[in-house]
Amino acid sequence: MNNLNSVLLEGHLVQDPTQKQIEEASLCTFSLASNRYYKKETVNVQDTSYFQIEVWGKNADNCAKYLKKGSGVRIVGRLKQDRWKDAEDNSRNAVRIVAEHVDFFPKKKAKDAAEAAAEAAAEAVEASEQATSEDGPEEEATNVSL
Repeated sequence: MNNLNSVLLEGHLVQDPTQKQIEEASLCTFSLASNRYYKKETVNVQDTSYFQIEVWGKNADNCAKYLKKGSGVRIVGRLKQDRWKDAEDNSRNAVRIVAEHVDFFPKKKAKDAAEAAAEAAAEAVEASEQATSEDGPEEEATNVSL
C-alpha cells in the first residue's frame, strides 16, 4: 500500500526555468517562492519559502515555453528525496517537488480604480470599527459605499 505523498503549492518563479533532455524525456526545473502571511500581535508578517520544482514530459515543454521569472503557478505534485555521498563520504540529501500538474496564473496587472477603491473602503471600515471599540459605542454607524 502506498502512503500519501501529495503537495499543493502556489507561488512565483524565482528565475527563468531551465530545460534539458534526459534520454527521451524532457525535464524542466525551476525554483518557486511561496509566501505565507499571518499576523503576530499587531504586525503583519510575511514568511517566504523556496522550493525546487521538476516537471517532466509534455508539461515540462509547456513550462519551458510559457513560464519565466515572476510567473505565477499552482503546482500539484509529490515530494521526492534524493540521497548521495559527497566527496568527503558524508551523507547528503535534498527534497524537491515533482510536479504532476501545473496551472499558469495570468500576469498581474496594476490595480484598477475599482479594486483600489474597494480596498480603501475596507480599510476605512476597519479603522472605523477599531475607533468605535476604543472610544465606546457611537450613536450613528459609519456607512461606506463603493
